Amino acid sequence: MHILLVEDDAKLGYMIQYKLTSAGHRTEWARNSEEAELFFSTAEFDLYILDWMLPGKTGLELCRQQRSLNDNTAILMLTARGEIEDRVSGLLTGADDYMIKPFAFEELLARITSLDRRKQTRGYNIKYAVSGLRLSPDTQEAERDGVPLTLTKREFQLLEFFARHPNVVLSRERILNSVWGSEANVTLNAVDAVIKLLRKKVDDPYSVKLIRSVHGRGYRLVDNGADHDDT
Repeated sequence: MHILLVEDDAKLGYMIQYKLTSAGHRTEWARNSEEAELFFSTAEFDLYILDWMLPGKTGLELCRQQRSLNDNTAILMLTARGEIEDRVSGLLTGADDYMIKPFAFEELLARITSLDRRKQTRGYNIKYAVSGLRLSPDTQEAERDGVPLTLTKREFQLLEFFARHPNVVLSRERILNSVWGSEANVTLNAVDAVIKLLRKKVDDPYSVKLIRSVHGRGYRLVDNGADHDDT
């Protein structure tokens, strides 16, 4: 899973990030609400782990904010608040689960596994349908106008990211951070290279091109029939 940890306690944050990474999860760490909001706007995550008591906006306020923006990413709250009223408040605000500090790391891993399983059974892996493209993330299948596309794992991840944000100009930096991860040891040229390969499969056989370059800004997936000056 790609996880965003928002925790202002340096020792605890470092330890959680280290252990989650060791367990195979790609984990970013934000030390405060401002850093968290930057991650919200530049990358895609499977899970947010939010500390309740943060400087600036609290974890509860961040939870409420993201839910108001129709962000359905799973949210696990970390809190020292043990009162039932506080826990109910967090769940009613939109959190999916909570853990009371201090906690055993093994329990945290179990909660993460449970949330991931719940995401699968609730149908979070929806099918995307954009401009004749149909993508099924759970089976890694893609097609355009009914014709199956044979994509590598990275090409599928990239096309899925475009499908999540139709008509939105996506910078190469944002694509790199979201699809490869901010700690990936690759350059921006990797984005251009995979997009070139993806275009050959998605656009070359068709007169209408869906993946467009926006000069000096990045790329976007456009709707069929829309008028665009970019190429």
